[in-house]
Amino acid sequence: MKTYINDLKREFAGYNAAAFLADLMAGLTVAAVALPLALAFGVSSGADAASGMITAIVAGIVIGLLGGASYQISGPTGAMAAILIGISAKYGLQGVLTAGLLTGVILLIMALLRIGKLVSFIPVPVITGFTSGIAIIIALGQIDNFFGTTSQGENAIEKLFSYTRLGFHPNMQAVLFGVLAAAVMLLWPKKLARYLPGSLMAIVVAVILNFILNPQAATSAVAEVGAIPQKLMTEQSLLNTGIDLTILPQLITPALSIAALGMIESLLCGAAAGRMKGEQLNSTRELVAQGIGNIVIPLLGGVPATAAIARTSVAIKSGGRTRMVSVIHSVTLILSMFLLGGIMSRIPLASLAGVLMVTAWRMNEWHAIRELSQKKLRYSQIQFVVTMLATVFFDLVVAILVGIVAAMLIFVLKSCDLKIAMSDVKHSNEDGSEEVRRDAKVVYLTGPLFFGTQAQLTHALESLSEETSGLIFSMRGVPYIDYSAIGELSDIVTQQREKGVQVLFCGVQPNVKQEMQKAGLVDLVGEQNYLWDAITAIKVLEGIAVTDTPLNP
Repeated sequence: MKTYINDLKREFAGYNAAAFLADLMAGLTVAAVALPLALAFGVSSGADAASGMITAIVAGIVIGLLGGASYQISGPTGAMAAILIGISAKYGLQGVLTAGLLTGVILLIMALLRIGKLVSFIPVPVITGFTSGIAIIIALGQIDNFFGTTSQGENAIEKLFSYTRLGFHPNMQAVLFGVLAAAVMLLWPKKLARYLPGSLMAIVVAVILNFILNPQAATSAVAEVGAIPQKLMTEQSLLNTGIDLTILPQLITPALSIAALGMIESLLCGAAAGRMKGEQLNSTRELVAQGIGNIVIPLLGGVPATAAIARTSVAIKSGGRTRMVSVIHSVTLILSMFLLGGIMSRIPLASLAGVLMVTAWRMNEWHAIRELSQKKLRYSQIQFVVTMLATVFFDLVVAILVGIVAAMLIFVLKSCDLKIAMSDVKHSNEDGSEEVRRDAKVVYLTGPLFFGTQAQLTHALESLSEETSGLIFSMRGVPYIDYSAIGELSDIVTQQREKGVQVLFCGVQPNVKQEMQKAGLVDLVGEQNYLWDAITAIKVLEGIAVTDTPLNP
């Protein structure tokens, strides 16, 4: 708490009317971006537009004020909507709200355990694949609203395949609104987007057209958002309905998924935005803020929230200075709910679907995907594809775990590339000429020696001739050795000595030799047979007295 208060003092030091004006303009700009997305993500999460608005408002105030940096803007996001739609289909809106409450508690526990640091260990291709998978889920989940059709299923894939038995009969007016909204977003000039976001303009155009084509909501040919209650608590909020304790055990796993997603998205957003503003995110405090916010939000009827990179980057680029930007954006959303509720109720769901489909397309980290493709980074491409497919077909947390496991397996496979080079020993004659000794070999090893590579060494030594009388293992390029590989070396030393071969080791790194000593290999080989480099080892092999001392253990 002391650190938080001190950070606030630094953040607001010298705060004046000019700074407030900068925050005000940035807050209004962020609200313009957040308004259509709050409505769209509220609907796409299985709740309604009012829930999306409440989420954005409460998250902007609670999480914004308590967050781990001055720039984070939280609210409903596409990634969260993608996971919530499945929970909504299975447990209903009450299940979503209850899972959201559990999510807040889990995030607080994560903060206490400092789990946020683990996010830095997730490989970039895994995050990129995860993001692309979420984008696919969002796009597939909007097919019904975009085309005015009906499907069944608990997730996007099941709904997609349900068209084969239910039929696919598009409502052409709904398609018109969806295409129009998408076209406005795609064609809207970037210069104007700084002042009026394309997503907001797409909704404005759609509402105007809807009033022309469908003057009365009751006789509208397309599905609309519907009435938006002018209060900051829905009828379905947990404060009104209470918590159904019977389903709590079933919601623990979904809540863990939401919490993991919220942690990853919030901390990655904070890291990326922090580089933009030159301010480091306090990850533990951010998780505390996300936890408290996600406890409060479902009590009022909102869906789970997380930090949103689009809104956060807009806040920074618009000149926002403090966390007041988040609060101002929430106040603006409150005013729009009370003043424009009647107009927002007439927004066609198809136009929101068009906005979300374009948003899903833009969610993809195309620069990273192009880099993976152009540079032909095969192992990274595998991580990307595996994570993306796992995100689409399985639980989002499972997808992250699958991606990390795939990265670990790929690392092991790449580590199995032990390079082995064998060279003859050159003997120097008294007249200065050199003569190649065919009976002595230097084996240069580069790469880790462990259970995955030890067989390569044994296989390489099978080519040794029966005339071999000396063998030098040059191990300066071996950074790591495990017990299994040491056992293999012990067998090799024993077998070669039985054949009368003198075995020497040179260039062994201290940590590797320490492991050899623990396993008894140094005692087996003899301390005097560990030399500094191959030249010294060759002299010892030839019986030449040397002043160099063996490697110290």
